[in-house]
Amino acid sequence: MTTTDNAHPYASLTPDRVLDALAAVGLRGDGRLLALGSYENRVYQAHLEDGSAVVAKFYRPGRWSDAQILEEHAFAAELAAAEVPMVAPLALHGRTLHHEGGFAFSVSPWRGGRTPELDDPEVLEWIGRFLARLHDVGAARPFAERPTLDLQSFGLAPRDWLLEHRAVPDEVRGAWQAACANALDLIANSELSACTCGTFDSKNLRSIRLHGDCHPGNILWTPHDRPGGGPHFVDLDDARSGPAVQDLWMLLSGDRRQRTAQLALLLDGYEQMRAFDRRELALIEPLRTLRLLHYSAWLARRWSDPIFPISFPWFGSVDYWRGQVQMLHEQIAAMQQEPLMA
Repeated sequence: MTTTDNAHPYASLTPDRVLDALAAVGLRGDGRLLALGSYENRVYQAHLEDGSAVVAKFYRPGRWSDAQILEEHAFAAELAAAEVPMVAPLALHGRTLHHEGGFAFSVSPWRGGRTPELDDPEVLEWIGRFLARLHDVGAARPFAERPTLDLQSFGLAPRDWLLEHRAVPDEVRGAWQAACANALDLIANSELSACTCGTFDSKNLRSIRLHGDCHPGNILWTPHDRPGGGPHFVDLDDARSGPAVQDLWMLLSGDRRQRTAQLALLLDGYEQMRAFDRRELALIEPLRTLRLLHYSAWLARRWSDPIFPISFPWFGSVDYWRGQVQMLHEQIAAMQQEPLMA
C-alpha cells in the first residue's frame, strides 16, 4: 500500500520542539512527555516544572485552516460556559491557537478518565442527557467555517479519490466500485442527500453543530463520586454541521435487538433535556455507510505517516477490500430495511 496525499508531516516534530513550543507560551516542561492516542494529530501529555500537567495538541498541517480551528475552540468555550463537560483549550497570552516550527497547536488542561461502560443502562441515559446538552449549545448558531457532513464530502469524494489513486487492488476494484455505486445511489435517494447548511430535505430536518465523531473512544468517564463525575469530551477535532443522530449512532453496537435497546436508553436520557426528531433515525444506516467509505479513504490518504502502517497493518490488502465489499453489501441491505425505532 503506497497511496498517499503528502509526505509525512510530523517528521520534524521532535520532543525538543514540543517542549520549545510549550516554553514559547510560558509553560516550562520538566522533560516528561507521553504521546496520547491520536492518529490524525499528535497529542502529548506534558508534565510541567510546577508539578501540573497539560495536553499539547499539534494539528496535522493542511487539514484545517486557522479559522476552522478557532471555530472549534470557540464551540468548546461555549460548551464550557454552558457547563457542558468539555475540556476547552487554555487561553495563553490571550490566544488559544499558537504556532511554532511550522505547526499550529493548542494546550488544554489534562483530565483523565476511562471508556464508558455502554452495557450499563444508567451510563447510556447519562450520555444521552450529556449529548442533548451539547446539542442545545450546538443548535444556538451555525458554524461559519467548518464543513457539513454530506454525501459529497463523505461518500462521493472518498470513492473518487480511492479510484483515482488506484488504492483498491485490481482483483477487487470492479466489485467494490459496483457496491459503492449501489450504496451511494440509495443514499442519494435518502433524506441525507439534500444536506445544506440549514436543512436536510423538504421535511426540514435540522443541521446543527455536532461533536461529529462520537464513538466510545472519544468519551471519557470519571467515577460518579468525584466532582464533575460522569462523561466528558476532551476534543472537538471533527466538529462539523449535521443531523443530531450523527452523535448517537456510533454508540450503538451488536445485533438489531441490542442496538434498539441501546438507542431507547440513549433517547430516554436525551429527551429528558431536548426534543429529538425521530425522523432522523432513518439516517443511521446512510451515515454508517458514508463512514465506511470515508474511513478507507482516510487510511489511504495518511499512509505516508509511519504511525498508520504500524497501527493498521491489515489495511490495503485484497482481503481487506473484499471485506469492504461484503460490508457495503450488508449496508445496502440495512438501508433497505425499516429504520431502528425506539
